Amino acid sequence: MGKKFVYMFSEGNGSMRELLGGKGANLAEMTGLGMPVPQGFTVTTEACTQYYADGQRINDDIQAEIFKNLENLEKISGKKFGDPENPLLVSVRSGARASMPGMMDTILNLGLNDEVVESFAKKTNNPRFAYDSYRRFIQMYSDVVMEVGKAYFEKLIDEMKEKKGVTMDTDLDADDLKELARLFKAEYKEKKGVDFPTDPKEQLMGAVMAVFRSWDNPRAIYYRRMNDIPSSWGTAVNVQMMVFGNTGDTSGTGVAFTRNPATGEKKLFGEFLMNAQGEDVVAGVRTPQTIDQLAKIMPDAYNQFVEICGRLEKHYRDMQDMEFTIENKKLYMLQTRNGKRTAAAALKIACDLVDEGMISEKEAVCMIDPKQLDALLHPQFDAKALKAAKPIGSALPASPGAACGKVVFTAEKAVERAAAGDKVVLVRLETSPEDIEGMHVSQGILTVRGGMTSHAAVVARGMGTCCVSGCGEIKMDEANGCFTLGGNTYHEGDYISLDGTTGNIYGEAIPTVAADISGDFGRIMNWADQFRTLQVRTNADTPRDAKQAVSFGAQGVGLCRTEHMFFEGERIKAVREMIVSKTEEQRRAALAKLLPMQRGDFEAIYEALEGKPVTIRYLDPPLHEFLPTVEEDIIELANEMRMDLTDLKAVIASLHEFNPMMGHRGCRLAVSYPEIAEMQTQAVIEAALNVSKKHPDWNLVPEIMIPLVGEVKELAYVKGIVVKTADKIIADAKSDMKYKVGTMIEIPRAALTADEIAKEAEFFSFGTNDLTQMTFGFSRDDAGNFLSYYYDKKIYESDPFARLDQTGVGKLVEMAAKLGRQTRPDIKLGICGEHGGDPSTVEFCHKVGLNYVSCSPFRVPIARLAAAQAAIKFPKN
Repeated sequence: MGKKFVYMFSEGNGSMRELLGGKGANLAEMTGLGMPVPQGFTVTTEACTQYYADGQRINDDIQAEIFKNLENLEKISGKKFGDPENPLLVSVRSGARASMPGMMDTILNLGLNDEVVESFAKKTNNPRFAYDSYRRFIQMYSDVVMEVGKAYFEKLIDEMKEKKGVTMDTDLDADDLKELARLFKAEYKEKKGVDFPTDPKEQLMGAVMAVFRSWDNPRAIYYRRMNDIPSSWGTAVNVQMMVFGNTGDTSGTGVAFTRNPATGEKKLFGEFLMNAQGEDVVAGVRTPQTIDQLAKIMPDAYNQFVEICGRLEKHYRDMQDMEFTIENKKLYMLQTRNGKRTAAAALKIACDLVDEGMISEKEAVCMIDPKQLDALLHPQFDAKALKAAKPIGSALPASPGAACGKVVFTAEKAVERAAAGDKVVLVRLETSPEDIEGMHVSQGILTVRGGMTSHAAVVARGMGTCCVSGCGEIKMDEANGCFTLGGNTYHEGDYISLDGTTGNIYGEAIPTVAADISGDFGRIMNWADQFRTLQVRTNADTPRDAKQAVSFGAQGVGLCRTEHMFFEGERIKAVREMIVSKTEEQRRAALAKLLPMQRGDFEAIYEALEGKPVTIRYLDPPLHEFLPTVEEDIIELANEMRMDLTDLKAVIASLHEFNPMMGHRGCRLAVSYPEIAEMQTQAVIEAALNVSKKHPDWNLVPEIMIPLVGEVKELAYVKGIVVKTADKIIADAKSDMKYKVGTMIEIPRAALTADEIAKEAEFFSFGTNDLTQMTFGFSRDDAGNFLSYYYDKKIYESDPFARLDQTGVGKLVEMAAKLGRQTRPDIKLGICGEHGGDPSTVEFCHKVGLNYVSCSPFRVPIARLAAAQAAIKFPKN
């Protein structure tokens, strides 16, 4: 017997997630728990992979298996697919193993045609419901399967409502809906050149293929890249017997969470619509009622639902997000999954579940997505300014946080303005999954339609982006690029502010303040620190950044970039003097001006770190970055240096490099001009001695890092200058202060010869930004121009500058770590590229046995949590 590609819900269970996808596995699990689940079957993720392997077609064996399971479903339901007398209708929905809300496609009411709908109207004695179901099916099938856009159909509905003088879809009667179905089919024929398919089996295969195809639609690809989901996973397809929430006033549909997904409060949270189908609630076309109102309208169904919610949360030991339909007062469960939640809710729920004895502290730490913490570390509104501000309106607080930015009306505009450096707020009638890229770069999202479970709300919460949804008072005027609210009109580029915690909207820019990280955040972080073995340091060039990082739990500075200290006023002049000097004497005169500035900076950073270790990287700039380009600056420098203007221009021209990233920088500067390394050593050691005098108990051990080494002799030469200078200063000060000299591994040759380099280096810090550039052979600054083509063609799945390429660059890191330890068993190993704050890279660093990761201040808590999760997942013996 060959491989099985299709499973009835009754054949699966919750552990088969990789094969059945999240939705299919949970439907199977609920079936096993005896819950009221409309039965069906799941076409596996492996069938999806096979579909792509077979050139985007479903082969005969899989097709035969689908029809065999369809027969089983007919037996269970007592109905027949395509039979006018007793028709079986199904929904076809996607379900990947990682939850991707709204990213892929769904089709409801499949199995209807002109003949079946007639008898369906008679059988249910409800022609309005039958034709409502039919027009929905034509619309969804046309949009999802045949890619005829939704907008054409929405326009026809709006025209029909206008003609009838009504405002709601529910005000249209059976004849109107029958006419709409006819118009929809005519629209389909005009767009596709063929009639709408009437054979239910053809409809079913078209729908299954469309779901497989939607695994690769642009929004799904973007979501996967954002959330590190490999394309090789594929999606499963769930074919499920339809139950109807749109048969009239005793039916409805809804979405609910067992706890509040915005705040984490332990209270059922959800929305429902009477006489509606599933997509109505999440699409935000009608504004729904809250779940507690269901207790009044249908107490029996409500009580049964509450009982099921309790069972599901206990069973999964996590907050659940469920979809349900009530058909003629009977409750059906359509799905359950671990609910997407805001960062603040994630922390509260994890702490509450520990306090309720449902999970352990270890499980609580593993429950939280480290990247989500980002949202909590970012600013909130300044309370004083907020008090003085008057809201112009308010709506649903769908995703917390504070957002302030310039109004934009389209996702494309948001991307464009954000790339130009603007902070933007995306204002839309409603968002759709196509808007994901614009949502991602926006400070906040404001929608006219949609509830707390609408697409905008769910996606924003997942991204940690502030969102206020369903502000029906907004009058949009897209033609003129503006909207009106609270009596004022706002155009593109005007400032507004959103409070995602209260739902308030302000027609002005309100300043923000830093976040507070106590309470649940503090508890989770304390647990994380108990489990992790990796240290977490920060990349900081200023005392302010260093202080910020320490408040977030940094255990030291892993990278202090000295050239970042030189860009201000007097400093840049002195650096320019040094660079264009023709003699050592001139250079030393310029360095003498820089020495007290550097020393002062290092003292301030040592003070900010209160005795924690600081790794100081020596000068590593491409020289051209410091040189003047504007005529008046060049003239000023020539006067200061008492140089001839033509001579100076010639020097500047001679320093221009074709590839400055691989040019005269790093240790190459100190090899050419040893006096630079002398000055920097003097600044570091004198600063450490001065601070040690004030704080003798801190036991400062300066860590000096020589960058861009590719040959051990290079390191030995520069280290010689450092040691000679440092030892003399320490001896003159009658001190016994220790210091370390190490290097940054950022050139592949250094990684390949790490055993040699470790003879001179007391520590390695992997500069993965440059190591990635050099290994791939492309420039970080230019790669953006062509990487998108690589993503489209699936050559790369993610940006190698954002997530460490573990296969290639990672192999060099692992090799260098191993070789370094062979030569010097106690060598200290860290990573200080921006990858140090990426959770998948942190896990890799734990696995290859590095001592620490270093990242920017705001990513320190993310790295602490990721390091704990890595230690729990991959314990060291």
